[in-house]
Amino acid sequence: MGLFHRIKTSFRALFPRRYAWPGLDISLPGGQHLHLVGSIHMGTQDMSPLPPGLIKQLKHADALVVEADISGQESPFAGLESDLTLAERLDETQLAELTRVADETGVSLSMIDTLPLWQIAMILQATQAQRLGLRGDYGIDYQLLNAARARRLPIIELEGTDSQIALLRQLPDDGLMLLDDTLTHWHTNARLLQTMIGWWLDAPPADGRLALPSTFSESLYDVLMNARNKAWRETLHALPAGHYVVAVGALHLYGEGNLPSLLK
Repeated sequence: MGLFHRIKTSFRALFPRRYAWPGLDISLPGGQHLHLVGSIHMGTQDMSPLPPGLIKQLKHADALVVEADISGQESPFAGLESDLTLAERLDETQLAELTRVADETGVSLSMIDTLPLWQIAMILQATQAQRLGLRGDYGIDYQLLNAARARRLPIIELEGTDSQIALLRQLPDDGLMLLDDTLTHWHTNARLLQTMIGWWLDAPPADGRLALPSTFSESLYDVLMNARNKAWRETLHALPAGHYVVAVGALHLYGEGNLPSLLK
């Protein structure tokens, strides 16, 4: 049994199975068999329903693992307003650039005037995705959560929304660097979204080390990508032996310091 398992694991490492979606299989020493899925949190109508092969993976899984269970109705952003206005928190150049992008996307500055800067960045990113035709109902993790609940499959969170909000609230200067990066890489981020949609509608990347356009500064990438990937690695290694579908943001599967490379 042990020898057969080692031979099978070696074969899969040499000839990994290719999927029609951004996904790959990794087996850990503790008997955890993971099907990693590169999720997009907002998707197009063409991305629903999920591929039959992915649903089959879910049917054979012991649990669905997600970054956070986003299927609840309560907003995690209540009571986070700042005592300062945007004019008091941004310099003239930053405020002018924010005003330009807000006008472009139809976001009212008066509605976001006292919101945390990191939350404003998230609102702008979500609005940009909506303008590209993406909707939360067609997001991969949202669809997987609904499918798991329909099958009464256990759902495991890697961090949860409360932890995600706490991480964002710990960013220095009210999350100014996230807002700065959002504005600086505005058009690059739109192209990256379209690329990731193509991974689901056309074909996923063949190489996990592919070069991706940068939409984060190095310091922010360390906080939002590298540190979280390392924490998730520990959580996944601590799971009981079994089969799991693990849905994380697609960018966590590719590029520098990606989650699969940390698990292998």
